[in-house]
Amino acid sequence: MAKPVRTLLPFSLLLTVFLASLWLGQAAKDEDAAATAKVYKVLIIDGQNNHQWAVTTPVLRQALESSERFEVEVSTSPPKGADEGWDTWRPAFADYDAVLSNYNGELWPEPVRDAFEDYVKGGGAFVVVHAANNAFPGWPEYNEMIGLGGWGRRNEANGPYIYYKEGQLVRDDSKGRGGSHGKQWEFPVQIVDPTHPITKGMPETWKHAKDELYSELRGPARNMKVLATSPSKATKRDEPMIMVLEYGKGRVFHTPMGHADYSMQCEGFFTTLQRGTEWAITGGVTIPMPENFPGSDAVVLP
Repeated sequence: MAKPVRTLLPFSLLLTVFLASLWLGQAAKDEDAAATAKVYKVLIIDGQNNHQWAVTTPVLRQALESSERFEVEVSTSPPKGADEGWDTWRPAFADYDAVLSNYNGELWPEPVRDAFEDYVKGGGAFVVVHAANNAFPGWPEYNEMIGLGGWGRRNEANGPYIYYKEGQLVRDDSKGRGGSHGKQWEFPVQIVDPTHPITKGMPETWKHAKDELYSELRGPARNMKVLATSPSKATKRDEPMIMVLEYGKGRVFHTPMGHADYSMQCEGFFTTLQRGTEWAITGGVTIPMPENFPGSDAVVLP
């Protein structure tokens, strides 16, 4: 004799309740994880730059703090040519999980340089944005940290010109200037290492906001890995656009993107900066890829 159909109903109800409890339990765990996620302290250095640092520093701050994973403070150097202030300007690097440079100007006093070298070499995180790679061409340790730089009379003596050709990294030791760019445009960012924690989950190509596409960057480029490139209309080569480095026990995240506030107002830039900063601090990335991350067709605002 066939069993009554009604005996299946309690089982299906129990299954529904069981699955719902699993979902609610996971949701609670996710909420708890988000609530207890560590918040990292970041120090932005600005005060001198051939770009509008007073305009871009607030955007950099917004980009980091909008993730709810960073607390940001700013240390502003004395202005260019100042006779006072340098003797007392002593950023407390060791108090922060990461230092982000939005600075390109006069050489820091020796005590500040020494403290910064010790900070990064000892395991501190350093984030380099756009014109910060123009800074300090005569400071060897800084150039080791950033890997590649431009301008400041940089040339082949500062290191090879690094670019990609046909998917292969090229170290070009021929003579030439260090640093150039063409007209600003909305250019594609091409992921060359999709397995790295920073770029994992990013589309193969995504469009970045109107910006200067730095090219012909030169430097020691030791302990450096290129994660993404962009095609320069000027050089007809794929130029490094997202880089990571090691310096002593410290980690460095370097992006030449970010010429102006409108260049930074890009979901791709926000996400890259957040994930790059977290990686520099921890060596891993827990900040998720946003659903509105740009594809290859259009720039997406944060």
